[in-house]
Amino acid sequence: MHTHPLRPAVSLLIAFTLLTGVGYPLAITGIARIAFPSQAAGSLLRVNGKVVGSRLIGQSFADPKYFWGRPSATAPQPYNPIASTGSNLGPLNPALLDQVRASAKSLRDADPGNTQPIPVDLVSASASGLDPEISPAAALFQVSRVARARGLSVAQVEALVRAHERGSLLGFIGEPRVNVLELNLALERAR
Repeated sequence: MHTHPLRPAVSLLIAFTLLTGVGYPLAITGIARIAFPSQAAGSLLRVNGKVVGSRLIGQSFADPKYFWGRPSATAPQPYNPIASTGSNLGPLNPALLDQVRASAKSLRDADPGNTQPIPVDLVSASASGLDPEISPAAALFQVSRVARARGLSVAQVEALVRAHERGSLLGFIGEPRVNVLELNLALERAR
């Protein structure tokens, strides 16, 4: 008995589609939920049982009493995970320079007495546009504004920054950083 040559090809297509398109993703998701439950659920942060954000996706803070993150290049609103992308503006593009100047002006207007150099991560978007972290220098740049807006001492706010600073992974991978949402939640508890 002779079978049509298309039948084994279609059978293999269906079998591998089920194996690699359904079985493998379900197995990996199940393993992740068991081995890394918090990360598999989105690394969500909760306050009094209510989800307030994720450790992995930045949020927009504009109030002077909060630390501000990196500018976001996503649209139509900042830190939109569906529109994750960098600005795609090259270093010679005048629009990039305009954005940097506008960000620098906002920072200077919010804290006119601050004469420190502005850290680059406070005026430039990350590659994803969703970065939840800033450099310790960027957090320390904002300490005086946040302390004044909250009626706290500079030393108290600086201590919070230092307490939330994370070093490089394994001591040499990446740069030290501060998660903006976690730091702002700590500020709320410090009242």
